[in-house]
Amino acid sequence: MNASTSTCTGFFRRLEHATAEARLALMDVPFVRHAQAGQLDSAEYRAFLEQAYHHVKHTVPLLMAAGARLHTSQRWALDALTEYVAEEAGHDLWVLDDLAAAGGDARAAREGSPAAACELMVAYAYDCVERVNPLALFGMVHVLEGTSVVAATRAADAIQAHTGLPDSAFRYLRSHGALDVEHVGFFEELMDRVAEPDDQRAIVHAAQRFYALYADIFRALPSRGPQCRSQEDLPHVA
Repeated sequence: MNASTSTCTGFFRRLEHATAEARLALMDVPFVRHAQAGQLDSAEYRAFLEQAYHHVKHTVPLLMAAGARLHTSQRWALDALTEYVAEEAGHDLWVLDDLAAAGGDARAAREGSPAAACELMVAYAYDCVERVNPLALFGMVHVLEGTSVVAATRAADAIQAHTGLPDSAFRYLRSHGALDVEHVGFFEELMDRVAEPDDQRAIVHAAQRFYALYADIFRALPSRGPQCRSQEDLPHVA
């Protein structure tokens, strides 16, 4: 990804500062801490993937909707949204493939319904685009991609070490962790081009809400905390 020279430097740093407390609250959710520490079992990891599928499948439709709703003064962001669409396409299928490789039922997940917390986050994202400000969707991008860089690869390594699941069960986490390192640099340049105060306020407000809503998804997931491995995670002895 390539962004042109910033016309309004500093907004990305202000966005990070304004959301720092919410970001720390997300990272302190027990499920997230246990994932980082390698204290999740296979069932808990599958539960995460099921909810991930139910919000990841909306990423491309949301980006496209945001592009269609841009005001004339916001058209500078269209190329970036288009590039995000190209890069995010198919990631929901990665999640389903990982779920199947982890012993889950991908078809049931695809045909099932999200948990309430996940449904509410997705609904808020559409509401931001349709009712508030299409650029507010960048608040969600900030939360999901920033969290991936910090946590995704580390969590994948820790969960795999604990569960013994194959590499094929971690494409989504590992690919996102690697891709989002590049994306964050692009996103920083992109945010520093946001010049209108109303757009800046909308992005900051949405990011704060998305941190809280994303944390609620993790709070609703089953997490038994530090303990011995469950029977399904113990090596089978013939």
